[in-house]
Amino acid sequence: MRGFSTRAIHAGQDPDPTTGAVIVPIHASSTFAQDGVGGLRGGYEYSRSANPTRTALQECLAALEGGRHGFAFGSGMGASDVLLRVLVKPGDHLVIPHDAYGGTFRLVDKVLTQWGVEYSTVDLADVDALRAALRPTTKVVWCETPTNPLLGIADIAALAEVTRGAGARLVVDNTFASPYLQQPLALGADVVLHSTTKYVGGHSDVVGGALVLDDDELAEQLRFTQNSVGSVPGPFDAWLTLRGAKTLAVRMERHSDNAERIADALAAHPAVAQVLYPGLPGHPGHEVAAKQMRRFGGMVSFLVAGGKEAALKVCASTQLFTLAESLGGVESLIEHPGQMTHASVAGSALEVPDSLVRLSVGIEDAEDLVEDLRTALDAAAS
Repeated sequence: MRGFSTRAIHAGQDPDPTTGAVIVPIHASSTFAQDGVGGLRGGYEYSRSANPTRTALQECLAALEGGRHGFAFGSGMGASDVLLRVLVKPGDHLVIPHDAYGGTFRLVDKVLTQWGVEYSTVDLADVDALRAALRPTTKVVWCETPTNPLLGIADIAALAEVTRGAGARLVVDNTFASPYLQQPLALGADVVLHSTTKYVGGHSDVVGGALVLDDDELAEQLRFTQNSVGSVPGPFDAWLTLRGAKTLAVRMERHSDNAERIADALAAHPAVAQVLYPGLPGHPGHEVAAKQMRRFGGMVSFLVAGGKEAALKVCASTQLFTLAESLGGVESLIEHPGQMTHASVAGSALEVPDSLVRLSVGIEDAEDLVEDLRTALDAAAS
């Protein structure tokens, strides 16, 4: 198999056969001429069903994750919704992480439960806890690793073995790691999910989602359901995401370089009570992360010693870290999960500490980012 960056630049992206254009065109057409009734050119009839720009992106995403089938969606939550429509039915049970992304929790707790689906929250770093939570009706184990926002690590291969033994499917949300840092299908996962809004797109200018898998029958079910509900990206969004994927490898190296520097600096600052970063030797998931990840990624969370008010002050005091939701762009972002991305889990078993700050470390000069955080922490402590 060719190297990651070669696949990112070439998979699904041959020069245009008509013009020789080296970049995939934006096929901004809602419909396609047919050579007689049912005579489709290249299999295209209507852009909800298929679009050549989206096809190029899907082939690239499948190649990056080492899967046979790739599906692009209008958002990561759109991908999650279609997948769960296919995998669970009324009366079924699924397992989600005890610190799942707030949007995932909201979809499961507020939408699927109204449809008669049951769920349990489990610390998926504890394989025995997963075994104890499984039921005869369990159809899906939904894993994030690293988790959002507490940066927990789960052993994908171990979870896959337990899940397979129970007759369920393992879904891995690989958004925080990206396909460059982690390959869940190779470790036994059944489906890989991405919010391509984040690292795959990489420039905070497009919203999208993706699923990658090997199972042919499941792929057909997903294709039918996606077309039926219309959860698709437009051709320009697909094109932007494909453009971002080309530089994923080099960006992830820089994100990881900078995050490691920042994690070390935070760990040494007296205003920081705890740093949550799997690259630190003291992180409880460090050894597992080192085994299944190429590097440790660009996401860093930390607990501020002064509690909630100090955490809010840190978030308000940075100059280079922009106070904003989302993650994975070239620019650095800072947020307070308890009142922003994870407000939906407030008052639940998944509620995050109110002193928690989450960083999406960008690709700026590391020295500038470290100094920006030191200044904000000093201000919060004064």
